[in-house]
Amino acid sequence: MRLIEALYLVFSGTLAAAGLSMVWFAVRAYRNTGRSAMLYLSVGFGLVVAAALGTTVLAFLTGFEQTRTLLTANYLLTTTGYIFVMYSIVIRN
Repeated sequence: MRLIEALYLVFSGTLAAAGLSMVWFAVRAYRNTGRSAMLYLSVGFGLVVAAALGTTVLAFLTGFEQTRTLLTANYLLTTTGYIFVMYSIVIRN
């Protein structure tokens, strides 16, 4: 494994750990308060984590081929996740 691939794994793992922590905090806040904004927040961060992990796994499985497809799918999921995050900020309960 090359250095750049190892760094990619480390940064993807760090993003996943931080993102899953945010999902857990948001789910816990939703259970405690019942505010739907926290549910949307958890879905948003969940999609961001799914994009990061999915792209990393598929990149290694495909030997880093088809990078345009991987990046397009990553940006689609990440953008959708951030739309949920933004919606959770502006929604009124």
